[in-house]
Amino acid sequence: MDSVSRNLYLVFLSCRLSACLIIKAKTQILKSILQHPDGTVLKQLQPPPRGPREQEFYNKVYDPDCCDSILLELRKYLPKYFGVWSPPTAPNDTYLKLEDVTRKFNKPCIMDVKIGQKSYDPYASVEKIQQQVSKYPLMEEIGFLVLGMRVYHVSSDSYETQNQHYGRSLTKETVKDGISKFFHSGYCLRKDVVAASIQKIEKILEWFEGQTQLNFYASSLLFVYEGSCQATTVRLSDVTLVEKRGMPKGLLSGGDVLECNNNIHVINSTENGKIEASVSKGLSKFYALHKKSCSKRHHSQLSLKVENLEQDNVWKSSTCIAQEHLNGNVLPQLEKVFYHMPAETKESANVEVRMIDFAHVFPSNAKDEGYIYGLKNLITVLQSILDN
Repeated sequence: MDSVSRNLYLVFLSCRLSACLIIKAKTQILKSILQHPDGTVLKQLQPPPRGPREQEFYNKVYDPDCCDSILLELRKYLPKYFGVWSPPTAPNDTYLKLEDVTRKFNKPCIMDVKIGQKSYDPYASVEKIQQQVSKYPLMEEIGFLVLGMRVYHVSSDSYETQNQHYGRSLTKETVKDGISKFFHSGYCLRKDVVAASIQKIEKILEWFEGQTQLNFYASSLLFVYEGSCQATTVRLSDVTLVEKRGMPKGLLSGGDVLECNNNIHVINSTENGKIEASVSKGLSKFYALHKKSCSKRHHSQLSLKVENLEQDNVWKSSTCIAQEHLNGNVLPQLEKVFYHMPAETKESANVEVRMIDFAHVFPSNAKDEGYIYGLKNLITVLQSILDN
Protein backbone atom coordinates (compact mmCIF):
# COMPACT_ATOMS: atom_id res chain seq x y z
CA MET A 1 0.00 0.00 0.00
CA ASP A 2 1.52 3.35 -1.06
CA SER A 3 1.58 6.35 1.24
CA VAL A 4 -1.40 8.05 -0.44
CA SER A 5 -3.56 4.96 -0.18
CA ARG A 6 -2.49 4.44 3.41
CA ASN A 7 -3.39 8.02 4.34
CA LEU A 8 -6.79 7.70 2.66
CA TYR A 9 -7.39 4.46 4.52
CA LEU A 10 -6.48 6.06 7.85
CA VAL A 11 -8.83 8.96 7.13
CA PHE A 12 -11.59 6.46 6.31
CA LEU A 13 -11.03 4.60 9.59
CA SER A 14 -10.99 7.84 11.52
CA CYS A 15 -14.28 9.01 9.94
CA ARG A 16 -15.88 5.65 10.57
CA LEU A 17 -14.80 5.67 14.22
CA SER A 18 -16.11 9.22 14.65
CA ALA A 19 -19.43 8.24 13.11
CA CYS A 20 -19.70 5.25 15.46
CA LEU A 21 -18.99 7.44 18.46
CA ILE A 22 -21.61 9.99 17.36
CA ILE A 23 -24.20 7.26 16.85
CA LYS A 24 -23.35 5.78 20.23
CA ALA A 25 -23.70 9.15 21.93
CA LYS A 26 -27.04 9.89 20.27
CA THR A 27 -28.51 6.49 21.09
CA GLN A 28 -27.07 6.13 24.56
CA ILE A 29 -30.25 7.28 26.26
CA LEU A 30 -32.68 5.75 23.77
CA LYS A 31 -30.89 2.40 23.78
CA SER A 32 -30.24 2.17 20.04
CA ILE A 33 -33.89 2.61 19.11
CA LEU A 34 -34.44 3.30 15.42
CA GLN A 35 -36.91 5.61 13.70
CA HIS A 36 -39.63 4.33 11.36
CA PRO A 37 -40.71 6.56 8.43
CA ASP A 38 -44.20 6.86 9.94
CA GLY A 39 -42.79 8.60 13.02
CA THR A 40 -42.85 5.67 15.42
CA VAL A 41 -39.69 4.24 16.96
CA LEU A 42 -38.46 0.69 16.52
CA LYS A 43 -37.06 -1.27 19.42
CA GLN A 44 -35.46 -4.51 18.34
CA LEU A 45 -36.83 -7.53 20.12
CA GLN A 46 -34.29 -9.02 22.53
CA PRO A 47 -33.34 -12.70 22.44
CA PRO A 48 -35.63 -15.13 24.31
CA PRO A 49 -36.96 -15.10 26.91
CA ARG A 50 -36.67 -11.33 27.38
CA GLY A 51 -37.88 -10.22 23.96
CA PRO A 52 -40.98 -12.44 23.76
CA ARG A 53 -41.82 -11.53 27.36
CA GLU A 54 -41.77 -7.81 26.57
CA GLN A 55 -43.84 -8.35 23.43
CA GLU A 56 -46.35 -10.37 25.43
CA PHE A 57 -46.58 -7.56 27.98
CA TYR A 58 -47.38 -4.96 25.32
CA ASN A 59 -49.84 -7.29 23.60
CA LYS A 60 -51.66 -7.85 26.87
CA VAL A 61 -51.86 -4.19 27.87
CA TYR A 62 -52.89 -3.00 24.41
CA ASP A 63 -55.23 -5.86 23.54
CA PRO A 64 -58.22 -4.24 21.77
CA ASP A 65 -60.54 -6.51 23.76
CA CYS A 66 -58.94 -5.68 27.10
CA CYS A 67 -61.48 -4.70 29.74
CA ASP A 68 -59.19 -4.87 32.78
CA SER A 69 -59.38 -1.43 34.41
CA ILE A 70 -55.87 -1.80 35.87
CA LEU A 71 -54.30 -2.42 32.47
CA LEU A 72 -56.41 0.24 30.78
CA GLU A 73 -55.17 2.74 33.37
CA LEU A 74 -51.59 1.57 32.84
CA ARG A 75 -51.73 2.61 29.17
CA LYS A 76 -51.59 6.25 30.27
CA TYR A 77 -48.06 5.76 31.55
CA LEU A 78 -46.56 3.78 28.66
CA PRO A 79 -45.53 4.68 25.13
CA LYS A 80 -48.34 3.78 22.72
CA TYR A 81 -47.84 0.38 21.12
CA PHE A 82 -48.41 -0.26 17.41
CA GLY A 83 -47.55 -3.95 17.13
CA VAL A 84 -44.40 -5.40 15.59
CA TRP A 85 -42.55 -4.78 12.34
CA SER A 86 -39.88 -6.55 10.32
CA PRO A 87 -37.86 -5.01 7.50
CA PRO A 88 -38.45 -6.60 4.07
CA THR A 89 -34.75 -7.27 3.71
CA ALA A 90 -34.49 -9.02 7.09
CA PRO A 91 -37.84 -10.71 7.83
CA ASN A 92 -36.38 -12.59 10.81
CA ASP A 93 -35.58 -9.36 12.64
CA THR A 94 -38.52 -8.24 14.76
CA TYR A 95 -39.04 -4.75 16.14
CA LEU A 96 -41.60 -3.35 18.56
CA LYS A 97 -43.28 -0.27 17.08
CA LEU A 98 -43.69 2.32 19.80
CA GLU A 99 -44.70 5.94 20.16
CA ASP A 100 -41.81 8.38 19.86
CA VAL A 101 -42.22 10.24 23.14
CA THR A 102 -39.59 12.82 22.10
CA ARG A 103 -41.15 13.68 18.74
CA LYS A 104 -43.10 16.75 19.84
CA PHE A 105 -40.04 18.36 21.41
CA ASN A 106 -37.67 20.74 19.66
CA LYS A 107 -34.70 20.31 22.02
CA PRO A 108 -35.64 17.24 24.08
CA CYS A 109 -33.88 16.73 27.38
CA ILE A 110 -33.94 13.00 28.18
CA MET A 111 -33.19 10.98 31.30
CA ASP A 112 -33.52 7.23 31.86
CA VAL A 113 -33.92 6.14 35.49
CA LYS A 114 -34.14 2.47 36.42
CA ILE A 115 -36.68 1.97 39.22
CA GLY A 116 -36.82 -0.63 41.98
CA GLN A 117 -34.68 -2.15 44.67
CA LYS A 118 -33.63 -5.05 42.45
CA SER A 119 -32.44 -4.94 38.85
CA TYR A 120 -32.72 -8.73 38.51
CA ASP A 121 -35.87 -10.82 38.34
CA PRO A 122 -36.89 -13.73 40.63
CA TYR A 123 -35.58 -16.29 38.12
CA ALA A 124 -32.08 -14.82 37.82
CA SER A 125 -29.12 -17.12 38.46
CA VAL A 126 -26.74 -16.54 41.36
CA GLU A 127 -24.16 -15.25 38.90
CA LYS A 128 -26.64 -12.81 37.39
CA ILE A 129 -27.66 -11.53 40.81
CA GLN A 130 -24.04 -10.96 41.83
CA GLN A 131 -23.34 -9.22 38.54
CA GLN A 132 -26.28 -6.85 38.89
CA VAL A 133 -25.65 -6.07 42.56
CA SER A 134 -21.99 -5.33 41.88
CA LYS A 135 -22.91 -2.76 39.24
CA TYR A 136 -24.65 -0.55 41.80
CA PRO A 137 -24.68 -1.86 45.38
CA LEU A 138 -26.78 1.13 46.52
CA MET A 139 -29.71 0.10 44.32
CA GLU A 140 -31.48 -1.71 47.16
CA GLU A 141 -31.07 1.24 49.52
CA ILE A 142 -31.79 4.10 47.10
CA GLY A 143 -34.35 2.30 44.94
CA PHE A 144 -33.36 3.79 41.60
CA LEU A 145 -30.39 4.26 39.29
CA VAL A 146 -29.74 6.98 36.71
CA LEU A 147 -28.85 5.12 33.52
CA GLY A 148 -28.09 8.23 31.51
CA MET A 149 -29.17 11.73 30.60
CA ARG A 150 -28.94 14.19 27.75
CA VAL A 151 -29.54 17.83 28.67
CA TYR A 152 -29.83 20.83 26.38
CA HIS A 153 -28.07 23.95 27.65
CA VAL A 154 -29.66 27.15 26.42
CA SER A 155 -26.57 29.14 27.37
CA SER A 156 -24.28 27.26 24.96
CA ASP A 157 -26.85 25.85 22.50
CA SER A 158 -25.38 22.41 23.09
CA TYR A 159 -26.13 19.11 24.80
CA GLU A 160 -24.44 17.57 27.80
CA THR A 161 -24.56 13.78 27.90
CA GLN A 162 -23.97 11.48 30.86
CA ASN A 163 -23.89 7.68 30.65
CA GLN A 164 -24.61 4.88 33.10
CA HIS A 165 -21.16 5.24 34.68
CA TYR A 166 -22.19 8.69 35.84
CA GLY A 167 -25.29 7.26 37.51
CA ARG A 168 -23.35 4.48 39.19
CA SER A 169 -20.90 7.01 40.59
CA LEU A 170 -23.67 8.75 42.55
CA THR A 171 -23.81 8.12 46.29
CA LYS A 172 -26.50 8.84 48.88
CA GLU A 173 -24.82 12.18 49.46
CA THR A 174 -24.47 13.17 45.79
CA VAL A 175 -27.56 11.66 44.14
CA LYS A 176 -29.60 14.83 44.68
CA ASP A 177 -27.06 17.06 42.94
CA GLY A 178 -26.51 14.37 40.33
CA ILE A 179 -30.18 14.32 39.33
CA SER A 180 -30.60 18.10 39.58
CA LYS A 181 -28.07 18.39 36.74
CA PHE A 182 -30.77 17.05 34.43
CA PHE A 183 -33.07 19.96 35.28
CA HIS A 184 -30.51 22.72 34.74
CA SER A 185 -30.77 24.75 31.54
CA GLY A 186 -27.30 26.27 31.76
CA TYR A 187 -28.90 29.44 33.10
CA CYS A 188 -31.05 28.20 35.93
CA LEU A 189 -32.71 25.22 37.55
CA ARG A 190 -35.99 24.37 35.78
CA LYS A 191 -38.13 24.03 38.86
CA ASP A 192 -41.26 24.08 36.74
CA VAL A 193 -40.05 20.84 35.14
CA VAL A 194 -39.15 19.32 38.51
CA ALA A 195 -42.64 20.10 39.84
CA ALA A 196 -44.36 18.66 36.77
CA SER A 197 -42.18 15.54 36.95
CA ILE A 198 -43.14 14.96 40.58
CA GLN A 199 -46.83 15.18 39.73
CA LYS A 200 -46.49 12.64 36.92
CA ILE A 201 -44.49 10.22 39.08
CA GLU A 202 -47.15 10.52 41.79
CA LYS A 203 -49.76 9.38 39.26
CA ILE A 204 -47.66 6.32 38.44
CA LEU A 205 -47.16 5.66 42.16
CA GLU A 206 -50.92 5.84 42.65
CA TRP A 207 -51.33 3.15 39.98
CA PHE A 208 -48.79 0.88 41.66
CA GLU A 209 -50.42 1.34 45.06
CA GLY A 210 -53.70 0.08 43.61
CA GLN A 211 -52.54 -2.98 41.65
CA THR A 212 -51.38 -6.47 42.65
CA GLN A 213 -51.20 -8.09 39.21
CA LEU A 214 -47.68 -7.34 38.04
CA ASN A 215 -44.17 -6.93 39.38
CA PHE A 216 -41.60 -4.93 37.38
CA TYR A 217 -37.86 -5.56 37.45
CA ALA A 218 -35.13 -3.66 35.58
CA SER A 219 -37.80 -1.32 34.24
CA SER A 220 -37.24 2.41 33.81
CA LEU A 221 -38.89 5.79 33.79
CA LEU A 222 -38.14 7.93 30.75
CA PHE A 223 -38.17 11.68 31.46
CA VAL A 224 -38.45 14.11 28.57
CA TYR A 225 -38.92 17.87 28.65
CA GLU A 226 -38.47 20.77 26.27
CA GLY A 227 -35.09 22.40 26.72
CA SER A 228 -35.43 25.24 24.22
CA CYS A 229 -37.13 28.60 24.55
CA GLN A 230 -40.88 28.38 25.11
CA ALA A 231 -43.48 30.83 23.87
CA THR A 232 -43.79 32.65 27.14
CA THR A 233 -43.98 36.41 27.43
CA VAL A 234 -43.03 38.35 30.53
CA ARG A 235 -44.11 41.94 30.83
CA LEU A 236 -42.17 44.07 33.25
CA SER A 237 -44.50 47.05 33.57
CA ASP A 238 -43.94 50.16 35.65
CA VAL A 239 -40.25 49.46 36.10
CA THR A 240 -38.91 52.66 37.59
CA LEU A 241 -35.24 53.18 38.27
CA VAL A 242 -34.70 56.09 40.64
CA GLU A 243 -31.55 56.91 38.75
CA LYS A 244 -31.95 55.83 35.13
CA ARG A 245 -28.33 56.66 34.46
CA GLY A 246 -27.51 53.55 36.47
CA MET A 247 -28.59 51.39 33.50
CA PRO A 248 -25.57 49.90 31.73
CA LYS A 249 -24.90 51.58 28.41
CA GLY A 250 -26.86 49.93 25.63
CA LEU A 251 -29.27 47.99 27.86
CA LEU A 252 -32.11 50.47 27.20
CA SER A 253 -31.45 52.99 24.51
CA GLY A 254 -34.37 55.29 23.74
CA GLY A 255 -36.78 52.62 22.65
CA ASP A 256 -34.27 50.72 20.53
CA VAL A 257 -34.50 46.98 20.24
CA LEU A 258 -31.83 45.14 22.20
CA GLU A 259 -30.98 41.48 21.70
CA CYS A 260 -29.60 40.05 24.89
CA ASN A 261 -29.00 36.51 23.62
CA ASN A 262 -30.66 33.83 21.52
CA ASN A 263 -33.55 33.43 23.92
CA ILE A 264 -34.07 36.84 25.48
CA HIS A 265 -34.98 39.91 23.48
CA VAL A 266 -36.03 43.31 24.77
CA ILE A 267 -38.62 44.05 22.11
CA ASN A 268 -39.92 47.41 23.27
CA SER A 269 -39.11 50.16 25.74
CA THR A 270 -40.86 53.42 26.63
CA GLU A 271 -40.05 56.71 28.21
CA ASN A 272 -40.85 55.55 31.73
CA GLY A 273 -38.58 52.55 31.53
CA LYS A 274 -41.43 50.16 30.73
CA ILE A 275 -40.13 47.19 28.82
CA GLU A 276 -41.58 44.04 27.32
CA ALA A 277 -39.33 41.03 27.02
CA SER A 278 -39.85 37.79 25.11
CA VAL A 279 -37.97 35.17 27.05
CA SER A 280 -37.64 31.50 27.76
CA LYS A 281 -38.85 30.04 31.03
CA GLY A 282 -35.27 30.25 32.30
CA LEU A 283 -34.93 33.98 32.97
CA SER A 284 -31.55 33.98 34.66
CA LYS A 285 -29.79 35.95 31.94
CA PHE A 286 -32.39 38.69 32.05
CA TYR A 287 -32.30 38.69 35.84
CA ALA A 288 -28.54 39.04 35.74
CA LEU A 289 -28.73 42.04 33.39
CA HIS A 290 -31.40 43.69 35.51
CA LYS A 291 -29.50 42.96 38.71
CA LYS A 292 -26.36 44.46 37.24
CA SER A 293 -28.19 47.66 36.41
CA CYS A 294 -29.72 47.90 39.89
CA SER A 295 -26.96 46.56 42.10
CA LYS A 296 -25.97 50.00 43.38
CA ARG A 297 -29.45 51.47 43.48
CA HIS A 298 -31.77 51.07 46.46
CA HIS A 299 -35.32 51.50 45.23
CA SER A 300 -37.27 50.11 42.33
CA GLN A 301 -40.88 49.15 41.77
CA LEU A 302 -42.13 46.21 39.82
CA SER A 303 -45.41 44.63 38.85
CA LEU A 304 -45.21 41.48 36.85
CA LYS A 305 -47.57 39.38 34.75
CA VAL A 306 -46.81 36.20 32.87
CA GLU A 307 -48.70 35.24 29.74
CA ASN A 308 -48.47 31.77 28.27
CA LEU A 309 -48.91 32.29 24.55
CA GLU A 310 -49.43 28.60 23.87
CA GLN A 311 -52.50 28.48 26.08
CA ASP A 312 -53.48 32.07 25.26
CA ASN A 313 -54.28 32.92 28.85
CA VAL A 314 -52.89 35.16 31.55
CA TRP A 315 -52.26 34.32 35.16
CA LYS A 316 -51.10 36.42 38.03
CA SER A 317 -48.93 34.84 40.65
CA SER A 318 -50.06 35.19 44.23
CA THR A 319 -46.43 35.82 45.10
CA CYS A 320 -46.10 38.46 42.38
CA ILE A 321 -44.23 41.60 43.40
CA ALA A 322 -46.52 44.60 43.02
CA GLN A 323 -45.16 48.05 43.82
CA GLU A 324 -42.69 46.54 46.23
CA HIS A 325 -39.36 48.05 47.17
CA LEU A 326 -36.75 45.51 46.08
CA ASN A 327 -33.70 47.26 47.58
CA GLY A 328 -31.78 46.91 44.37
CA ASN A 329 -31.79 43.12 44.35
CA VAL A 330 -34.55 41.92 42.03
CA LEU A 331 -33.24 38.39 41.46
CA PRO A 332 -34.51 36.66 44.63
CA GLN A 333 -37.92 38.31 44.22
CA LEU A 334 -38.26 37.27 40.59
CA GLU A 335 -37.27 33.74 41.54
CA LYS A 336 -40.15 33.69 44.00
CA VAL A 337 -42.52 34.54 41.18
CA PHE A 338 -41.27 31.95 38.71
CA TYR A 339 -40.22 29.16 41.07
CA HIS A 340 -43.27 29.26 43.32
CA MET A 341 -45.89 29.31 40.62
CA PRO A 342 -49.52 28.23 40.92
CA ALA A 343 -50.05 24.48 40.59
CA GLU A 344 -51.87 24.82 37.27
CA THR A 345 -48.83 26.54 35.77
CA LYS A 346 -46.45 23.85 36.97
CA GLU A 347 -48.65 21.21 35.40
CA SER A 348 -48.48 23.00 32.05
CA ALA A 349 -44.72 22.48 31.77
CA ASN A 350 -43.97 20.46 28.65
CA VAL A 351 -42.88 17.24 30.40
CA GLU A 352 -43.33 13.53 29.73
CA VAL A 353 -42.66 10.73 32.21
CA ARG A 354 -43.25 7.25 30.76
CA MET A 355 -42.54 3.72 31.92
CA ILE A 356 -40.28 1.76 29.54
CA ASP A 357 -38.40 -1.57 29.35
CA PHE A 358 -40.62 -4.53 30.18
CA ALA A 359 -38.46 -7.57 29.53
CA HIS A 360 -38.69 -8.50 33.20
CA VAL A 361 -42.36 -8.10 34.10
CA PHE A 362 -43.96 -11.03 35.92
CA PRO A 363 -47.43 -11.92 37.23
CA SER A 364 -47.92 -11.33 40.93
CA ASN A 365 -50.55 -11.43 43.66
CA ALA A 366 -49.02 -8.69 45.81
CA LYS A 367 -47.99 -5.06 45.52
CA ASP A 368 -44.69 -4.34 43.80
CA GLU A 369 -43.01 -3.03 46.94
CA GLY A 370 -39.58 -2.66 45.33
CA TYR A 371 -40.89 -0.41 42.56
CA ILE A 372 -43.04 1.55 45.01
CA TYR A 373 -40.01 2.05 47.25
CA GLY A 374 -38.00 3.41 44.33
CA LEU A 375 -40.76 5.78 43.21
CA LYS A 376 -41.18 7.19 46.71
CA ASN A 377 -37.45 7.75 47.13
CA LEU A 378 -37.21 9.42 43.73
CA ILE A 379 -40.10 11.73 44.62
CA THR A 380 -38.34 12.60 47.88
CA VAL A 381 -35.14 13.53 46.04
CA LEU A 382 -37.00 15.62 43.47
CA GLN A 383 -39.02 17.34 46.19
CA SER A 384 -35.82 18.26 48.02
CA ILE A 385 -34.47 19.75 44.77
CA LEU A 386 -37.69 21.74 44.39
CA ASP A 387 -37.72 22.94 48.01
CA ASN A 388 -34.16 24.21 47.84
